[in-house]
Amino acid sequence: MLLVEKFFQTFTPKGIADASQTTEVINALSVESRSRVDQLADAAFLAGARPVNPPQDYGWMYGRSFQDLDGHLWEVGWMDPAGLSSA
Repeated sequence: MLLVEKFFQTFTPKGIADASQTTEVINALSVESRSRVDQLADAAFLAGARPVNPPQDYGWMYGRSFQDLDGHLWEVGWMDPAGLSSA
């Protein structure tokens, strides 16, 4: 779930990390194709996200990463399972 901070705080007695200052987690999404990786990353950038690392392209595995507006880190990736045998 994506929650506003005030509501998120009701789920825990602990403080909420300031993701612009620390990395608490990297959220990784696996998608069905390289083009879907690009669609999601490009949509994030249009919404104001910033790139974290350059795209990673290994032929059989492809991914892009970004930091969202709250500072959380995201990776979107695709992998061809057949490529594992050649890795």
